[in-house]
Amino acid sequence: MTHQILSSRQSVATRDLTLKVTIMKTYYVYMLTNNNHNVLYIGVTNSLERRIEEHRQGIADGFTKKYNVRKLIYIESTESIDAAIAREKQLKGWRREKKDALVNSNNPEWKDLSLEW
Repeated sequence: MTHQILSSRQSVATRDLTLKVTIMKTYYVYMLTNNNHNVLYIGVTNSLERRIEEHRQGIADGFTKKYNVRKLIYIESTESIDAAIAREKQLKGWRREKKDALVNSNNPEWKDLSLEW
């Protein structure tokens, strides 16, 4: 059996590389609606379950609290915050019909996806 002894400098470099690999995050672009499906909210988060719970609890005053928007109907994920923000902006720029078509193609019954957790 062969053992390789790393210098302290190599050990630190190896450890730093390992840390960089394990710290990668996932970012989510998500869409919420209310029970009547007449409003949509699009957001970005790095913790989807936490963020959905915040919407449900009405922690922050704003659109989702005002319009009772709590039903998670669409999710995308990426490892890049820049890509997530760009996608959020893209979706927000779409007409309502196009947003509905996107949801329908992935979740035709508009089920609350967070109920599967």
